[in-house]
Amino acid sequence: MAERAGVGFKTVSRVLNDEPNVRSGTREKVLAAVEELGYRRNSIASSIRRRNQRTASIGLVVEDLANPFASTLTRIIQDYALERSHLVLVGSSDGEPERERELVGEFCSRRVDGLIVVPAGADQSYLEAERDRGIPVVFVDRPGKHIKADTVVSENAGGISDAVHHLVEAGHRRIAYLGDRQAVYTAAQRLSGYRAAIAGLDGGADRRYIRTGLRDSPQAYQAALEVFALEPAPTALICGNNIITIGAVHALQHLGLRDRIACIAFDDLELADLLRPALTVVAQDSEAIGTGAAHLLFGRLEDQSAPYRRITVPVRLIERESGKIPASDHQRR
Repeated sequence: MAERAGVGFKTVSRVLNDEPNVRSGTREKVLAAVEELGYRRNSIASSIRRRNQRTASIGLVVEDLANPFASTLTRIIQDYALERSHLVLVGSSDGEPERERELVGEFCSRRVDGLIVVPAGADQSYLEAERDRGIPVVFVDRPGKHIKADTVVSENAGGISDAVHHLVEAGHRRIAYLGDRQAVYTAAQRLSGYRAAIAGLDGGADRRYIRTGLRDSPQAYQAALEVFALEPAPTALICGNNIITIGAVHALQHLGLRDRIACIAFDDLELADLLRPALTVVAQDSEAIGTGAAHLLFGRLEDQSAPYRRITVPVRLIERESGKIPASDHQRR
């Protein structure tokens, strides 16, 4: 490039690093040579030469990028990082512990400056070795296990409790619950909130109305069919996440119960307000969760000696028609 532009090597370096005190004409010659030769900067090699040895990149491990919550979280973290001139490498663990570890290892081999992880396994102590190498870790959506670290989570139990009380005010007592695997922190917290709220009702919880371990929409569909075949059948339903909600709503539609069974979902869904009846949801604040996680990580990059923080982000019950369907006098009995 120096030969093509007719300048010295150091001049090319100054232009590529956007340093001042380069004449505009000289800069244009160098940039023209860059374009002609198809030069692409090697960011990793460049970072090795930096004093702080950073690559201006972070790794993000989510459970499933196809999940709307995960994709929204990724976008928010990416926007935050790009504003600070950092690239985000993203991968889906599919809820598999081994896949989580593989992604972390792959990101670290690319010399990322830090990691944001939605934990999939029951043990994240392996990340201590990465921290010892100077790579800070922030957990999001769920805390890591067997390791202390910065964490951002939602108010899971409180959100489900609010949903139960909302349905009770509409006259419901037989409230079913469909949830994910209980090994998942969020699923366990949400079921705990349901049970605590139901325990205050006359007769408490009917275990027959609870289905957990649901990993996808087809499983949720089948679980909803089973629950509403019981006698007496539930009069209301709470879904523990957005994937479960999709299967459950299809089941209610199949049974002809969409306008007769009150339903509340944890996590908002795209077009939820356009369903008939519109879907009441417990909405997570994805903006606050993603921004909080990114803020903690970039703060940790500046000071790794600071005390670890745990941020719990409030949720919000968005009232729509499906949560307002009242229990009839017959159903109350």
